[in-house]
Amino acid sequence: MKRRLFSAAGFALAATLALPALAQNVKLTLGHGAAPGNPRHEAAVKFAEIVKARTHGRIEIQVAHSAQLGDDAAMVTALRSGTLDLSANSQGALSTVIPEYAALGLPFLFSDMQKAWALLDGPVGEELAKRTAAKGMVVLGYWDNGIRHITNNKRPIKVPADVKGLKLRTPPDAMTVDIVQALGGDAQQIKFAELYVALQQGVVDGQENPLANIASAKLYEVQKYLSLTGHKYESNPFLMGKRSWDKLSPADQQVFKEAAAEATRLQRKLSKDADEKLVAELKGKGVQVDTVDRKAFVDATRPVYDKWAASPSGDFFKRVIQQAQAQ
Repeated sequence: MKRRLFSAAGFALAATLALPALAQNVKLTLGHGAAPGNPRHEAAVKFAEIVKARTHGRIEIQVAHSAQLGDDAAMVTALRSGTLDLSANSQGALSTVIPEYAALGLPFLFSDMQKAWALLDGPVGEELAKRTAAKGMVVLGYWDNGIRHITNNKRPIKVPADVKGLKLRTPPDAMTVDIVQALGGDAQQIKFAELYVALQQGVVDGQENPLANIASAKLYEVQKYLSLTGHKYESNPFLMGKRSWDKLSPADQQVFKEAAAEATRLQRKLSKDADEKLVAELKGKGVQVDTVDRKAFVDATRPVYDKWAASPSGDFFKRVIQQAQAQ
């Protein structure tokens, strides 16, 4: 009898000692490259707030914006190694690890963001998530970086010939480089954090980015012309390193999924709203805004499709093209 009593007391003591460990506070870091005011940053902050509230302050997430933790490529590496917990990252950086992500950026594939979201919320997104998991990252949501447009300081751009010879900054993204080169531009890969100064000092003539990035980074201060080329869609997958994910309890993983779903809805709404209002705002900042001959740009970039369809991931690219065109 005494032995049984001791054993029960021992189990009770062990359980009591384990409670603090279960309730231990956790601090995580979420890194991204956008500036405050950008939809990506606002959604990241919202995600952190939801997680903190639903775990009663037990899990805190610090949001490091403006590439404080390195560029997107560095953050992808950190996610995979376990030195960074979360990141709202670029499809360009991811495509160096998972080439299939580049398919989302084929020139003029989507006429608006909603069509891209529909694709990502279906089988294409599920397949990309599986490929991402195989590389040590968990997709929590497909955030949005908008439709990309060209700005420059030399001249208005209305037809592809106007791009010829311009030094245009691109991210380290092979698809974007191919598009710029197909239009006759001189692609210069520069980190986004260094772009403002590069434009200010004339290292490059222009760049291409979604309107939200142009506005939040104040590129309008160092650029004269904005051409609404709409040449490329950009996704920002919201990711968690698998090593960090596996440390969460099933209950906390569910909290993260729900918080990510809410943050994704917010981020997409903010991104769409920004595209609708920023043209007028940028005009008000003194930027000349021009529309382009879309058909001429589509025709000029067709070789990009041929190149990527012939790549090792060509079958996936063809499926994405078929599904996008069927919408």
